[in-house]
Amino acid sequence: MLSPILSLGNLVGRVGSSLDSAINDRSIRVAVTGLSRAGKTVFLTSLIVNLLAMKAGRDTLPAFRARLDRDGPNRLRNVRLLPAGAGTTPRFDVAEKLAELSADQPHWPSRTEDLAEIALELEIAPADGMLSTLRGFAGTPRITLSLLDYPGEWLLDLPMLPRPFDRWSAETLVLLRQPPRQAIARPFLEFLGAIDPDGDADDALLLRGHRLYRDALLECRQQLGLRYLQPGRFLCPGPRTEAPFMWFFPLDNALATPRSGSMGALLRDRFEAYKTDIRTSFFDTHFRVFDRQIVLVDVLGALHAGKAAYEDTERAIADIAAELAHGGGLLGQLTGGWLGSAGIDRVAFVATKADHVPELQRQNLRSLLRDMAESSRVHGPAADAAVSYHVAASVVSTTDGWADRVGGPREPVVWGRELGNQERRAYHVGAVPITRPPEGFWSGQYFDLPVFTPPPIDPAGTNGIQHMGLDQILVDLIGDRI
Repeated sequence: MLSPILSLGNLVGRVGSSLDSAINDRSIRVAVTGLSRAGKTVFLTSLIVNLLAMKAGRDTLPAFRARLDRDGPNRLRNVRLLPAGAGTTPRFDVAEKLAELSADQPHWPSRTEDLAEIALELEIAPADGMLSTLRGFAGTPRITLSLLDYPGEWLLDLPMLPRPFDRWSAETLVLLRQPPRQAIARPFLEFLGAIDPDGDADDALLLRGHRLYRDALLECRQQLGLRYLQPGRFLCPGPRTEAPFMWFFPLDNALATPRSGSMGALLRDRFEAYKTDIRTSFFDTHFRVFDRQIVLVDVLGALHAGKAAYEDTERAIADIAAELAHGGGLLGQLTGGWLGSAGIDRVAFVATKADHVPELQRQNLRSLLRDMAESSRVHGPAADAAVSYHVAASVVSTTDGWADRVGGPREPVVWGRELGNQERRAYHVGAVPITRPPEGFWSGQYFDLPVFTPPPIDPAGTNGIQHMGLDQILVDLIGDRI
């Protein structure tokens, strides 16, 4: 039996530990997403490596350090990765991604196909002032920065949630029968013409239809660069690729109340089961607990892919932006509302690969991103306070410079080495418009977009990774909480 003195000592220790935790432990939960090829994996890798490098005294995120030191010098005392714990979500493997970027033959990491998360602990001294001095007696405040990486395609399922199967089918097939989708989707559309919605359900036939439809979506993304493709999990399914509730597709002449046991009834039931699953497995469980959101957008890639791809990306980003920035929308109901309540209350939209264009073009890129995000809604002043727009390069692979134009004056360019080549040369990828491009922009192959080789990177990460704009994104997103 413990002596009264030891028992009292343990009690005091437990009370002190609980008090320290209550006073000093805070949490910021940030979700990071983006449509295919937007660079989520590289963004997270660079952000984490640069935060860890700050612990070693490297000034890798100068705007973030300046925001910290505005309220007192040298406030950042420590940064460390937290252990994975006993969660069920896969851990974001930052060491593996850094190894790929810093290899003797460096390459860009593969894209996100499922959820992944990681957390860092930041020890930040209290801001100057009497209250912060009193808090300092209880220890150094600790902020847990939790980061969730998930495919942006999943956000495109949000507009599906309030729609019944017959309405979703009709809207989807209208898009699918228009160029350029029509040519890609021809095998599925021909199959669909032989389906009787009121016929008896045939599981093998429906599975074939699902695979034809899914293949059409994948080809639309791969060959045409299209982004407004539903359901999102047909492109990035996560762990349950072949679960029966996934075996559906849009149906011609779908009825609101189909006959029980019919093709239409089974497709409707699977559609509803799919919506229930994505809501319970992602929106209600993961997304609800996050309070900040980063949306990465490959604007330059959309320009390069042509008019159809650009307009498709614009529609996808506008729909995502409308849900994220409107408290009255479905996402507001899922996460508890918008400003001043639980749920996501700050969003950063980021145009990636900004190092592909010279400095004079980067403000145009930011303006074009904002134009895309706001193209289908009225952006009120309340939302302006919570939404920020950025241009960034998670890994800077080029340098700004000038080059002679054939038969004309010198022009601003970026110098870089294209993946697979040894020669470093000048690139002029094209002029970035500040709003939706006019028709004349799309004539010919106007916009080029090389894939550059990553620069030499310290495999230990001690010196950080050269980037563009990540520090300002961090300031705008979590600066109010530090």
